[in-house]
Amino acid sequence: MKKTPILVAGIASAGLLLGACSGGGSSDGGDGSGSTMRLALNQTEEHPSYIALDNFGQALEESTDGRWGIDVFPNETLGAQAEALQLVSDGSVDMAVVSGAQLENLNADFTAYNLPKVFTDIDHQMQVINNPGELTSELFASLEESNNLTVIGGLTQGSRSVYTTFGAVESPADLAGKKMRVQESDLNVAIAEALGAAATPMAYGELYTGLQSGVVDAAENNEVSYFTQKHFEVAPYFSYTNHVVGLDYVIINTDKLESMSDEDRAAFDEGWAAAWAEHTELWTQATQDAIDGATAGGATFTEVDDAAFSDALAAVAEEFIKTDNQQALYDNAREGQ
Repeated sequence: MKKTPILVAGIASAGLLLGACSGGGSSDGGDGSGSTMRLALNQTEEHPSYIALDNFGQALEESTDGRWGIDVFPNETLGAQAEALQLVSDGSVDMAVVSGAQLENLNADFTAYNLPKVFTDIDHQMQVINNPGELTSELFASLEESNNLTVIGGLTQGSRSVYTTFGAVESPADLAGKKMRVQESDLNVAIAEALGAAATPMAYGELYTGLQSGVVDAAENNEVSYFTQKHFEVAPYFSYTNHVVGLDYVIINTDKLESMSDEDRAAFDEGWAAAWAEHTELWTQATQDAIDGATAGGATFTEVDDAAFSDALAAVAEEFIKTDNQQALYDNAREGQ
């Protein structure tokens, strides 16, 4: 198999961690006998992703009579997402959770599902991603020959909206001249500008003090992160722009997946279906808990002029769709396919 290299800093240090974690009862799954697979995750043990995937591993072990299982390694124990992607590709790690931006670096067609307003809400997103039609299935298999990676589906990261230090936002005009923290990428900068703000790339760990000191006036994220990072304390106005429904992908080493017997693969697929459904339920509850907690802490949540933002964001999709296949993926997703 010809593989496209993934250039990542820090692989050597991740390899040392793998050596430390490799003891125990894992067996080589290459002959179909089974394996306890290692899954790399960048979230904590309390996060919905960890809970759902850990339950997936236990259910898989039970349904295959111990032939297969999954050990979830949280907190970037096996490396950050870029490192984990390389380690799954070369087989050092079996599975990982990675962002769409990571997969865009290998196939730009993944851009279509990171664009604003491609999904109306979480239910729409999960229908497209985890009940894939022909085009999405082809996209998920597109890295198998080049990188030995298969995408099995996705986990929602919730709708992202704007929150500010200065007051509620109802239209892009309310963000004129305001500095908004963004993740550093051309797409994120374009989204912030379409929302009406001046994009200000900033490390996530610096955001609380950035909002507090006035270095930035606004940021954007889901309600769970807004609450758990305590950003409501310094930016108490959360406005439902819902400009992007965030998405993480679950990937697996293709050789590992193909080593499963038909019976075990069926059990794996059934377990995955239960895992993403459980994750969605957990995320929904965590979102409501976050809203309640932030409201109790003084935050206000405001609806916006959705049409005004949608019109502005439509231009972003037009700018970043570069190929016919990206357009087809975007259009089909918008139609719920």
